[in-house]
Amino acid sequence: SHLKPLVNNHQLLQAFNNYLEYAISQQHTVMEQTQDVVALHRSQGIIAALRRLKLLRDEVNKNG
Repeated sequence: SHLKPLVNNHQLLQAFNNYLEYAISQQHTVMEQTQDVVALHRSQGIIAALRRLKLLRDEVNKNG
C-alpha cells in the first residue's frame, strides 16, 4: 500500500494525528456555537470521519 510509509513512520503519523485532533477540536467548537441542526449533524459526521482516520495505521497494516 502507498500509505505504509506514512503510517509506519512514527514522526509523520504523530503529526497526522495531531492535525486530526486539531480538526476534531474545531468541529467541537462549531457544535458548541451553532443553533443550526443541519450544521450540528454535519459536524458530527466530520468528527466521525476524522476519528476513523485515526485508525488508518491499523487499517493499512491489517490489509496488506
